Amino acid sequence: MRTPFPRLLLATLLAGTSWSASATTINISLDNDPGKLDPTQSSMIAERMVYQSIFDKLLDLNEQGAIVPMLAERWTVSDDQKTYTLFLRKDVKFQDGTPFNAKAVEFNLLRGQEKSSLRRNDLKTIRQITVVDDATVRIELSTPFAPFLSILTDRAGMMSSPEAVKKYGDDYVNNPVGTGPFIYKGRLKGASLTLDKNPNYWQAGLPKADQVVYKIMSDVNVAFNNLRSGQVDITNRFPYKELSNPMASAKYLVINKPSLGFRGFYFNTTRPPFDRKEVRQAIDLLINREAIAKVVYNGAVAVGHSPFSKAHFANDATDIPPKPDLAKAKALLKSAGKEAGFSFRLTLPTTPEELQVGQMIQGMLRPAGITVSLEKAELAAQIEAGKAGTFDAVMIGWSGRPDPDQNIYDFTVSNGSLNYSHLANPELDAVLLQARVEGNEAKRKVLYAQVMQILVNEVPYVYLNHDNVLFGVSKAVTGFRFVPDGVIRTATLDK
Repeated sequence: MRTPFPRLLLATLLAGTSWSASATTINISLDNDPGKLDPTQSSMIAERMVYQSIFDKLLDLNEQGAIVPMLAERWTVSDDQKTYTLFLRKDVKFQDGTPFNAKAVEFNLLRGQEKSSLRRNDLKTIRQITVVDDATVRIELSTPFAPFLSILTDRAGMMSSPEAVKKYGDDYVNNPVGTGPFIYKGRLKGASLTLDKNPNYWQAGLPKADQVVYKIMSDVNVAFNNLRSGQVDITNRFPYKELSNPMASAKYLVINKPSLGFRGFYFNTTRPPFDRKEVRQAIDLLINREAIAKVVYNGAVAVGHSPFSKAHFANDATDIPPKPDLAKAKALLKSAGKEAGFSFRLTLPTTPEELQVGQMIQGMLRPAGITVSLEKAELAAQIEAGKAGTFDAVMIGWSGRPDPDQNIYDFTVSNGSLNYSHLANPELDAVLLQARVEGNEAKRKVLYAQVMQILVNEVPYVYLNHDNVLFGVSKAVTGFRFVPDGVIRTATLDK
């Protein structure tokens, strides 16, 4: 009888992947299914996790959070802070074999400025791009822009293959091509996303692993059990309840580090009752952040009242939450004509922790006559509702960036790409712009203090806390580096 051809080997060959008995696969669990695999269209941290493997950036962050070279080997900045000259690495190719050069940088930055791009506000100050030669590009800004180098360490600085963008058009979101250590191979929507080693990667000896598989596990406990069983090597979330478990595991480590980000929820300021700031102020006053931090997050968060954690120079006293004050909240509701109370829908992520936060908020608002109904939705659906304004309140957090501007500008400026509250305040816009163009850190801090005074009054967003970055990492994994932006780098991973 003929021996049947092994199914696994057959599937591997059909997928066009070379198979080896010693091949190393790094399995990483993500709590959300990445939506669009195009940095110009992205607003999910799950997407950023995957992007780090596919796309290199012009600049990067090191383990201390400092800006370091990546595709740009070095750079100079003019005395007036308006002209940046980038000197690029030579002999780097995109994964489709086309060259990375200054023309490719020009293409990507112009594409990032397009109206359809979520990076447009990051790059709007670029006035002119000059290709000096293949390895040199000069970027002239219309005005000084303090966060410019910082934004090149993130999605705005990620380089896509111009030829692939032209080839796939609107479907490029499903066919990403960068210069990164791993090449996109395919996905099973809602289940997994697979990347294969880039054999022509420009960094000698990298990547270490042959394959990275991102497994979608929205339930943190399921991901944790997979980490313990060895089915997953790294989890991008970790159960808060396990942090106080005295039983140290011989199989995994816990990375528990303060983040640059924030967590909270938007009000839709374009529809009643949240078109009245007194109503927004009242709800802000009714929430006991300390209780949420203790009960839900087992203390692995810092309570907050601003987008600036203590890791940001812009952090000040406005980040200290007010003590819950039912009497004052009721007085505010009365001034808004809502003393009889009202009801609204709070749209939440699908995780058990966020549901528990929602339930606690329900209880905290009930004494003021406010009834909260909870609606669970995937993050991609929440973001679409945020853009369209088809919500009452929606809980969306932010993983954080090193420059304060990246934690506040797009979220609060009129018509900002992440301004899901749809607040429009000309005074706020003016101060945000001043903070962007001011190069002196001390002066920027004063300006951000002014920004926060306006936001404390307007309350378009209820800041709840600054959550820690919590990863579970198998002790079999080598080469793991924690970077303060909270994104898992895969090029050096092995096991």
